[in-house]
Amino acid sequence: MSTRYPFTAVVGMDDLRLALLLNAVSPAVGGVLVRGEKGTAKSTAVRALAELLPVVPVVAGCRFSCDPASPDPGCPDGPHEAGPGAERPARMVELPVGASEDRLVGSLDIEKALAEGVKAFEPGLLADAHRGILYVDEVNLLHDHLIDLLLDAAAMGFSHVEREGVSVRHAARFLLVGTMNPEEGELRPQLLDRFGLTVEVAASRDPEQRVEVVRRRLAFEDDPAAFAARWAGEEAALRGRIVAARALLPQVVLGDAELLQIAATCAAFEVDGMRADIVMARTATALAAWAGRTGVTSEDVRQAALLALPHRRRRSPFDAPGLDEDKLDETLEQFKGEDPEPDGPDDGGPGDGGPGDGGPGGGGPDGGGIPPQGDGPAPEDVPVPEEAPVPEPAPQKAEAGAGSGERAAVKAAEPFRTKVLSVPGLGEGAAGRRSRARTEHGRTTGSVRPRGALTKLHLAATVQAAAPHQKARGRTGRGLVVRRDDLRQATREGREGNLVLFAVDASGSMAARQRMSAVKGAVLSLLLDAYQRRDKVGLVTFRGRDAEVALPPTSSVDAAAARLEQLPTGGRTPLSAGLLKAHDVLRVERLRDPSRRPLLVVVTDGRATGGRAAGDPVALAARAARLHAAEGTASVVVDCETGPVRLGLAGQLARELGGTAVTLDELRADSIAGLVRDVQAGQAGQARHAAQATRRAA
Repeated sequence: MSTRYPFTAVVGMDDLRLALLLNAVSPAVGGVLVRGEKGTAKSTAVRALAELLPVVPVVAGCRFSCDPASPDPGCPDGPHEAGPGAERPARMVELPVGASEDRLVGSLDIEKALAEGVKAFEPGLLADAHRGILYVDEVNLLHDHLIDLLLDAAAMGFSHVEREGVSVRHAARFLLVGTMNPEEGELRPQLLDRFGLTVEVAASRDPEQRVEVVRRRLAFEDDPAAFAARWAGEEAALRGRIVAARALLPQVVLGDAELLQIAATCAAFEVDGMRADIVMARTATALAAWAGRTGVTSEDVRQAALLALPHRRRRSPFDAPGLDEDKLDETLEQFKGEDPEPDGPDDGGPGDGGPGDGGPGGGGPDGGGIPPQGDGPAPEDVPVPEEAPVPEPAPQKAEAGAGSGERAAVKAAEPFRTKVLSVPGLGEGAAGRRSRARTEHGRTTGSVRPRGALTKLHLAATVQAAAPHQKARGRTGRGLVVRRDDLRQATREGREGNLVLFAVDASGSMAARQRMSAVKGAVLSLLLDAYQRRDKVGLVTFRGRDAEVALPPTSSVDAAAARLEQLPTGGRTPLSAGLLKAHDVLRVERLRDPSRRPLLVVVTDGRATGGRAAGDPVALAARAARLHAAEGTASVVVDCETGPVRLGLAGQLARELGGTAVTLDELRADSIAGLVRDVQAGQAGQARHAAQATRRAA
């Protein structure tokens, strides 16, 4: 077994360490979501926590880690008799991003269930993590249906597996810890709310702290066992403190004054629902127990708010998590009662010189050492995101003789709900909410012979395949004799996420402030729609003499919105350059992820006034558009042309692309034009039905 980096040797990151320790003291807090840039020791700190948890008493031979003092009466391996049992270390189970549903919740042997009526259940990761830690690295990249299953189990404390009428239920109580890099995309707000606490981590900019991080990491890599031995005393002390805090937790009293502060704080920050109040109450209670007190103070409430509320106060997907501490202090002061006198030793949190600080007063292996105010060691196992790094936007310069000069970026208009833009046909991409696709979840459309392990049984097709062979197989009783060749896998149709690539015209013809504000508002609305439908997005802009990739394809819609906000305008309209740049981006993405189908959204008025390439700008743009059409790329042109006289150039571009054109007004889901078209379509359908009925009657 490999030696893990000691938790007490992690430099700095006091909030992260405190949040993890509070969950170790009180798993009811609900887990931790760790947000931060790559290489900030998120994974190292989480993995190190498992070594601090007390040993777990289990029923010998039980695959579901039942507690011998109170075994689960519904355990699939039960029933168990109460007894002394055995002990094992607390587990930390990692859930891979590409895991299947059966790997997470477990699977049933369908063939045995049908033929023999035997519940042959193979436990999944939720069973392995029971009474331990379930760690999800890059949780924001996990498929939505897996996140739903995971968080439901975390909330209910058990996992329920259903397969065609055969069901298994087992306990699944664990400390849920997720890490994510916000640059790779956000979690949905309702899923953010299911994590009890959240912390932000970032690399230190202090050279001395960075030196200490590197020094400790190199020492660990040179001799892991010796390095861990140096910190063994600190680890043992912190482990003992966790045990003591767990024992004290039932005695902690949350007074009415502090409870009022919690409710007032959640109301002041307009947090949805009541989960935030409950999590804050549990966190404040755990903080008191961690400090060795039996009474909760206002400072405990304040610290609980800083950990439990930032990710819950987001009012839109583009709002960054955070909390106004001045407003928090004002609210707490307004509803402040009399704090109880401390009635026990207060050793402080991980940043107060208590066990685990590894700094002065922490009794580190070197008798002090550098205070842990920087970031922890940069682990070598932090995964690099598959998307290309987001480049800083290049400085824009006005060009002489390039039409109107550069103009400063304008603010986007208020976003609105857009019409659903989708890719035609049936895809097989990653699960999402945009275009039709063959998926593991959705409505059943047919059946096929399984090519691997059977996961979704098509019962009717299986019975139909087995029925003709019953006499030949010697069937005598009521049971159906089923063989492997009879089994049929259900094929299902759901929705997939797409790559939505925006090609935005930022030329002088788009530079009128009111007009560009409306254009940015429309693109922002489409980005919001892409966020909700779990798409990847990219942004290409063209102006002056060339085009650039403002944002390579990524899952971070927030990054796309930020790039859009900074977009200046001015110069000529190199439409062909923008289309060719988009073609290059899509060509590379097809190699990276062939199953993810693209949707090209060109935002322009259709004018083409030259660029670096010689020749007729309109003809060059048409030729570039036909490249996309030849490859079957689904495309939509958002026509930004305004005024009483319209040239219809955007419509011509859409025809060359083989796509459709919509105006800014038509893009709105509740637009009058869309309503008129819907009414006209309905009236036309009624007229056709009436005519058919008349012909039949005649």
